[in-house]
Amino acid sequence: MGLETVQRTGNQSFLDSFALARPKVVVVGCGGAGGNSVDRLHRMGIHGARTVVVNTDAVHLDSIQADRKLLIGGGVTRGMGAGGRPEIGERCAEISEQELRNQIGDADLTFITVGLGGGTGTGVAPHVAELAQAAGSVVISLATTPFRAERGRMTNARAGIQRLRDRTDSLILLDNNRLLDLVPNLPVEQAFAVMDHLIGEVIKGITESITVPSLINLDFSDVRTILQSGGTSTVFYGENAENDPQRLVSETLNNPLLEVDYRGANGALIHISAGPGLRLRTAHEVVEGLTAAMRPDANVIFGVRVDKKYNGILRVLAIMTGVRSPMVDAVRESVSIADVVSDPESRSSIPDEFPRTNRRR
Repeated sequence: MGLETVQRTGNQSFLDSFALARPKVVVVGCGGAGGNSVDRLHRMGIHGARTVVVNTDAVHLDSIQADRKLLIGGGVTRGMGAGGRPEIGERCAEISEQELRNQIGDADLTFITVGLGGGTGTGVAPHVAELAQAAGSVVISLATTPFRAERGRMTNARAGIQRLRDRTDSLILLDNNRLLDLVPNLPVEQAFAVMDHLIGEVIKGITESITVPSLINLDFSDVRTILQSGGTSTVFYGENAENDPQRLVSETLNNPLLEVDYRGANGALIHISAGPGLRLRTAHEVVEGLTAAMRPDANVIFGVRVDKKYNGILRVLAIMTGVRSPMVDAVRESVSIADVVSDPESRSSIPDEFPRTNRRR
């Protein structure tokens, strides 16, 4: 029996007729920072997504909450981490490739969270992205970059950016240096929690906008259309009084989480949350203000969720795609870790296992 036309009576659900009607979403945190982001997301609660954390560090993995946790490369690292070497992280991912593939499964949408610059995240995340794309999933990577003072990690991060760009549909970069502007006086742990919370809001916002009914829905096809042609993307996030949309737009655009030139961006995915009193004109002013400097033919899709908990509040989450970033431009001039990973001499220097005394992550 064909499914070209389906009839239902009363309150019967059309979703029952289509196995693919609800998109399958998986969130994979790679390494320590990626795991922390997933831990935060898991504690926030997310509807419609399965959370997975992948690490080479058993101690850190034990401290994380997620639906699934995967310790990879145990024979190489003895669960003690990759020692800041991305080539070891990559090797561990190769050894555990089938387990990684099983965790991704047949997901329609895969989010990857990672802090670039270390060994596990930088080495594993591109491999996970490649496996997800090969399985037919749309891949969105959210990657934080190190502080400027972390020079060695920044070199690793630049190479990691290039490898992720080549294997992901949309790469959303988040610069830790922005924390110095946004929350300079917070204790370190709380400052990083702010970034984890923002990453959680992005993933939760996109996922629930396509899995939870809203006033103006985003569907999976909307997300795929915008993000599959995204290239480099960044996030704009803002919250203000519901009666002042212009101020919200100004503050949101002045606080991107990456140094970017968004003029000429080719796409935007905008999600607005507000109380029941939201006016159509207000929502339109927000979307129009956020996208005014984009290309005339830019693909802009927005959704609106109305909830009593946002009474008097207007919250916006915008992902702009096809932006220009000095950091990404600099990557093209950098030496790639891909060369290190594929270099026979470098690969031959990877030990069969780490010594028991090595506890660096």
